[in-house]
Amino acid sequence: MVAHTGGRMPILEHFRELRKRVVRAAAAILVASGIGWAFYPRIVDLLAKPICDLHRAHLEGLGSCGSLYVNGVLGPLNLQVTVSFLVGVILSAPFWLYQLWAFVAPGLHQREKRYSVIFLLFATPFFAAGAYLGYRVLPLAVKALLGFTPSSLNNLVRFDDYLNFVLRLILVFGGAFEFPVLLVSLNLAGVLSGRAILKPWRFAIFGITFFTAAFSPTGDPVTMSLLALPLVALYFAAGAIALLNDKRRARKAISS
Repeated sequence: MVAHTGGRMPILEHFRELRKRVVRAAAAILVASGIGWAFYPRIVDLLAKPICDLHRAHLEGLGSCGSLYVNGVLGPLNLQVTVSFLVGVILSAPFWLYQLWAFVAPGLHQREKRYSVIFLLFATPFFAAGAYLGYRVLPLAVKALLGFTPSSLNNLVRFDDYLNFVLRLILVFGGAFEFPVLLVSLNLAGVLSGRAILKPWRFAIFGITFFTAAFSPTGDPVTMSLLALPLVALYFAAGAIALLNDKRRARKAISS
């Protein structure tokens, strides 16, 4: 291991640390993807419900399910691999989020373990809340997007494209909800003050709006608003928590 000089990690050691964190995160995603593969039929039934009830169609012996179809010989296999991988990313979120924090957290030394645990405890439910909100928004997004289809035309939806869209929507919502957790964690680590978080609030709101417009897979105003508004509220909440923590830290410094 390369020795630290002046309390700073050499650039080569940064790359080694990054490689270690990436390998661990990839291994966790791979294992969780196996779970997604095992429960693939149930997962597909759940995700397809906004357009068609696959389980009911199977029980009724229907040859097709609404406007959904799978294209090509490799289509079913590619679909199962893609869904399993994205489900693996979602299920393993607590672990790879911890790896991300462990790499980003700057030189906490003795306090690193404590802050890592705090980050993990809050990152997991926030990611789950964002993913759940994305799933609840899904029917509204599908209805809004399919509503642009002319009445004289039929809209045939490729099943793999649809499920990719669904899982990307869930991942974007879940990942976006980590933003306030990261801000508070960096404040606890002494990297960002509450003032530094809230001072550029106009730029922060613009950045949140730009993020939702750029990364939302739907592009419709309803979905973007349902993502942007909670993020703005969580941003100000994170800033308020950081300010309270700064005051607590200042009082502690004075008393000591």
